[in-house]
Parts: sequence; C-alpha cells; structure tokens
Amino acid sequence: MPDFLFQNVMQTGVTLPGVLLCTVAALLFGCVIAQLHIRQGTCSRSFAVTLALLPAIVQIVILLVNGNIGAGVAVAGSFSLVRFRSVPGTAREIGSLFFAMAIGLACGMGYPGYAALFLVLVGAMMLLLHAVRFGAPSRTRRELKITIPEGLDYEGIFDDLFQKYTVYTELERVRTTNMGSLYELCYLVEFPGNGISKAFLDELRCRNGNLNISCGRVSSVQDEL
Repeated sequence: MPDFLFQNVMQTGVTLPGVLLCTVAALLFGCVIAQLHIRQGTCSRSFAVTLALLPAIVQIVILLVNGNIGAGVAVAGSFSLVRFRSVPGTAREIGSLFFAMAIGLACGMGYPGYAALFLVLVGAMMLLLHAVRFGAPSRTRRELKITIPEGLDYEGIFDDLFQKYTVYTELERVRTTNMGSLYELCYLVEFPGNGISKAFLDELRCRNGNLNISCGRVSSVQDEL
C-alpha cells in the first residue's frame, strides 16, 4: 500500500489546498457514516444531516485550534454544553456521533488516508454486526400494560395465563392511574411466536374487568446511555 496515501497533508503548515482536501474528505466520509446509520434502523432527517456535516465541523475546529491547549480546553467545554442541552439519544445514535467525531479528528489532524481506512474497517464491522443481529435476543420482547381496579390484588393473578401463553415474564413496575382508583401493571414478556395471541388478550380482559390492555414494542428509552 503506497505510503503517500497516509502522509500528513499539513506537513508544510495549514495551506488552502490541504484545508480543501481535508474538508472535502470529511464531508464525503460524513455522508457515508450517515448512510451506514440509516441502513441499521430508523433515523430522522435532521440527525442524518447532522452526521453528514459533523466530521467537517470537527475537522475545521481542530485545524483552527492547531495545537493551542487553551483553545482545545475551550472547545471541549463548548461540546459538553451542547451535550447537556440536547435530548438523550440511544446507544446507536451516540455511537454514530462518536464515529463521526473520530473521522473529523483524523481529517483535522491532516490524515484523510487514515480516516478513510478507519471508516472502511469500522463501517464494515458495523454492517456485519447488524447483519448477524449481534446482541439481539432470540425472541422479540414486548411491553405489556394491564389496567386493573384498585381493589383487585395483582399478586399472582395472571401467573397461570403467563405460563400458558408466554415463555418469559417480568413485572417491571406498578403505578396508580385515574386519581389512584386504578393500577397499571407493566410487564416485559416474550411469546413463543412472533405474534400476540388474541386468546391471551381475551383471557386477560376477563381477569381485569375489561379495562385497558396494551401490548407493543419495548420503549426505546431502554436503549439510552
């Protein structure tokens, strides 16, 4: 592999051709990172645009700092302020943000070749782990919410139904609703198949007095860091 591909393009100092080369490379790498993130799941348009632009923004900041320790500390402080004023993201989103920042740092230091190599290696690994469903449970877990009257003892009331229709059940939380006149039980359940049995919901309705029952995907809040 030719060594000149991994040489520092800023060896002679900060020059206009070097800055343009690093900026164009950072923009291209950012678009690739955004596409990788989109291929792994749902993504908002604003977050995709942010991922595409973040490497170029980071690399120009690093070029302007240019080894100044005081400026570097100020930049780190500004990044922390932006982080604390933003909505917490999922682990996948935060991982993509750090990935984009690492690419931007490599370009800002004048090593677009190493940034490209890092992008290829990490991007290929991300796609591979996503394809093999690394870390995914063998069955899809659902969030089951059951509303019961205040006077109904919920301890063990649905155990026989859970043993009949589910392979895993865990009571996560209990909270009061409707000014304390109702209880809402939140379970984490796994079904033998991919669907939700109608007979299971019908039998639950007979137990809870035909009050509200909801069963769906687990909230994405559990994926937050």
